[in-house]
Amino acid sequence: MGTLKKELTIKGNGLMKNQECTVVIKPSTSGKIKFYLGDDDINFVVADADNITSTTHCVCIGINGKEIMLIEHFMAACAFCQIDSIDVFLSAPEMPILDGSSLEWVKAFKKTGIEKNKPIKYTVLEPVYYLNGKTHAVIVPDDDLYISYGVNYDHADYKQRWASFDNKKQNEIIEARTFGFLHDLKKFQFFGYAKGVTQENTVGFTDDGGYTTKLRSDREPIKHKILDIIGDLYLTGVNPLDLKAQIIVKEAGHAVHVKLAKKLKSKLIKCE
Repeated sequence: MGTLKKELTIKGNGLMKNQECTVVIKPSTSGKIKFYLGDDDINFVVADADNITSTTHCVCIGINGKEIMLIEHFMAACAFCQIDSIDVFLSAPEMPILDGSSLEWVKAFKKTGIEKNKPIKYTVLEPVYYLNGKTHAVIVPDDDLYISYGVNYDHADYKQRWASFDNKKQNEIIEARTFGFLHDLKKFQFFGYAKGVTQENTVGFTDDGGYTTKLRSDREPIKHKILDIIGDLYLTGVNPLDLKAQIIVKEAGHAVHVKLAKKLKSKLIKCE
């Protein structure tokens, strides 16, 4: 099991509702990532694909009427830091967006200290796939981990473009921020979403083919999609970074990621 060496507290506002949330993360020996809303230390939600309640704008998990929003960047940070056993207490039902990536979570975990064990490698019994029109997602066995992600957006830089996971450049995935079209922002905010969007935490696509902020690396938005799928596939209970498999995804989102995770759960086997 991987856990923290001591308790950690982080405060920040949510991306969707812009509500301030204090997150207290405590070491655990349960072997699970558990989310608690408020001071209730009895009722919790395990980070598991079977507990997903919504993927409309972000990944939400819930049980017994309690729901936690926007867990994907946090889960990706846990994957990169080999953390699989913590208790997460939230004062509000949405995880803080912080800088829009997993970077601040990873920094906080490393500063606090991590108790790690040797990772257990997994592969898949047979190909796992989801196909629906232009959306393709497949996971097949291999000797190492490979992730490739393709997008096709109405933006000059992201028409039929791909990016791949490079283990030597993990930080470019960790620091990749969430993104969206600037012209959609007012519409989302009218319906009560994206209230916490800032120029610092979100890369905006402008109608002239530009951006609202300087990119941290080449094709940062596609790298954020890789970050998202790492966080979403961690809801299988197995760290996707410990897979010996090829993961190839084209024109998908959280809903497809979660469907893939649910299929993947029953196909995972430990490597000998």
